[in-house]
Amino acid sequence: MSAAAVTDRRERLVRPLLIAFLVASAVDLFGVLADVGAAHLVAKPLLMPLLAGYTAARRGPGLLIAALLFGWGGDTLLLPDADAAFLIGMGSFAAGHVCYLWLFGRARSSLPVGFVYAAVLATFVALLWSGLPADMRIPMTGYSLLLTAMAYRAGTLGRYAAAGGALFLLSDALIATGIADWPQLPAPDFWVMLTYIAAQFLLTVGALAPGAKWAGVGPGAYRERSISI
Repeated sequence: MSAAAVTDRRERLVRPLLIAFLVASAVDLFGVLADVGAAHLVAKPLLMPLLAGYTAARRGPGLLIAALLFGWGGDTLLLPDADAAFLIGMGSFAAGHVCYLWLFGRARSSLPVGFVYAAVLATFVALLWSGLPADMRIPMTGYSLLLTAMAYRAGTLGRYAAAGGALFLLSDALIATGIADWPQLPAPDFWVMLTYIAAQFLLTVGALAPGAKWAGVGPGAYRERSISI
């Protein structure tokens, strides 16, 4: 099969994979909002593989695909309600954040925005500390530091990725407040999943944007031609 035929086949998969991701997202959000456990159990593990497949069809960077698949690992490991699975799942998400940071490369980020993120992190950890289980405090603090760094650096890929990084931070903050027994919004799992799905999608859109620069490589270097969402 020629390179042109492979490219054409990939391009034909772009729209179906995106639609499948959006449908799975809607099913998952319905499942958590309506408390239909089976819908959540089936749809959640499909989300990141579909988004990774969409990224591959768009000929996106391997680091983005890896970050999404580590997110899939975290998604599936967090389905059981067990402390050990939670910690391993958090480790999988942490590996995904490392992939994102590597993807963002060495481009400069806004220093004032960095100060804002640092202040938010320090304040949030200080407020949350006493409410966390003793054995979770250090792992969650380390994870929060890595996540905040990812959210801050996401802005190097533009406004969509910046919004995605911020929403990822918000999603995990909602989880952390639940662990610390803070008052929760109505249907808390819905808001966690909504912000998480939006975060991963916006990070993907930001990385695939025609003008995106990742790991120091110039715009559009990973695609032969631009493909619209």
